[in-house]
Amino acid sequence: MKRLYITLILFLLLILEGVALEILPNKWLIGSFLIVPHWVLVWLIIIALFYDKQETHHAVVFAAIFGFLIDTVYTGILGVYMFTYAVTIYLIHGVSRFLQVNFFSTMLFVILGVAIVDISIESIYYVMGIIQISWQDYVVHRLFPTIVANLLFLFSLSIGDEANKKME
Repeated sequence: MKRLYITLILFLLLILEGVALEILPNKWLIGSFLIVPHWVLVWLIIIALFYDKQETHHAVVFAAIFGFLIDTVYTGILGVYMFTYAVTIYLIHGVSRFLQVNFFSTMLFVILGVAIVDISIESIYYVMGIIQISWQDYVVHRLFPTIVANLLFLFSLSIGDEANKKME
């Protein structure tokens, strides 16, 4: 039953990622900054940290499946998100056993995960000739705003969790 809820939440986040920037007020979208919501990835990191045990890899399977769905729905090249999401979640799952999992380590893993995925995707697209942007412009105008926006999404999840605990 838990896997059904996880799957439904991932599908909802997959849909919301496509319309996320349309929901935000225009005054929040500042100039030349490009924000990429990686909400599915953030949720997968949470699954890898708090749901998976050391011997299970449910988050990696979900990462491959939903990475493929993101490739199918939002991009024209299959396999880029599938590969980067699965490898990143696998790395985070492996490293997480060396740290105590709490909110601060979760923030660290989200920062690292979003950075690894976004840099990997940018590198693949750059090598393929799809994107032509300097690395300095990429870091300033896309990577940092993307990391901050996805951290805000993590904070909103934690605030919702705290409010839910207080209501019980």
